[in-house]
Amino acid sequence: MKIVGDVLLLLFFLLLRFVAVAACDNYDTLKRLAPSASERPELFNAGFIDVVNGGQVAASARLVKLQIGEQGKFSVPLSVFGGVSNTSFATASNSALLRGNEQLIHQFITPLSGLLNLSIEGTWFVRPRSPVTKWGLLYQLGERVLTGQKLSGAGFFSQQRPYHFVNSYLVSGLYFQTGAWEKSDQKNVGVCWLALRYHLCYSGLKQLRQFLPGFTGNGLYSGYSMGMGIRVNSLINLKAVYYQYQKAPEPDYFLPIYQFSFNYTVNGVRT
Repeated sequence: MKIVGDVLLLLFFLLLRFVAVAACDNYDTLKRLAPSASERPELFNAGFIDVVNGGQVAASARLVKLQIGEQGKFSVPLSVFGGVSNTSFATASNSALLRGNEQLIHQFITPLSGLLNLSIEGTWFVRPRSPVTKWGLLYQLGERVLTGQKLSGAGFFSQQRPYHFVNSYLVSGLYFQTGAWEKSDQKNVGVCWLALRYHLCYSGLKQLRQFLPGFTGNGLYSGYSMGMGIRVNSLINLKAVYYQYQKAPEPDYFLPIYQFSFNYTVNGVRT
């Protein structure tokens, strides 16, 4: 009886070992099949809130960020933003006193404006000797949907209705960054950056004349910007940008535009 008991006990342990090995194999298989953190698409994980002089407020969220191409070879970074912009502190009683499409002055020159914004963006660093302090060339090329105001009716009772149109834009310039950190937490090293950019955008004449009947321009606008920002994980992400038109929208607008942004990033916990 003792021998039979030992045999049964041995078979029981062998069965446990077989179940454990099978479970480990299945876990490893699932782990290999599951996408890594770098392979998962980034969904709703970043955005910004802008406050611009002239009473403009804009909020946007990055809907998705993808790499298009071949892994380990050539790929293009593609970002899709969605957002809204409006004139703050404008009530129904004084909104009629505002110029109908004044908000477009800010939306034409700021690259991440629009109801929907699809762009290819990135930075080419010039042989950095340090992983923290480096400089390079930045670029952004995209299409966005902007909103104009179309007057309907005539006289005192005329109303403004939104009109959406497509705008193409190109941004390029110089970029420099170095480290930034909190004195009490030197392991959490972030980035302090400076950027000098040239902006160019275009909308078709037929589109602009749909809500600007007396439009006489060519739909091509340009300008430049100087900006700086600080980004430290879980601590701060701020930027300030100065814009100046070189060829301004009609009516001519050559006053500088100041933009202050609070950027946010959501880091999801993955197991």
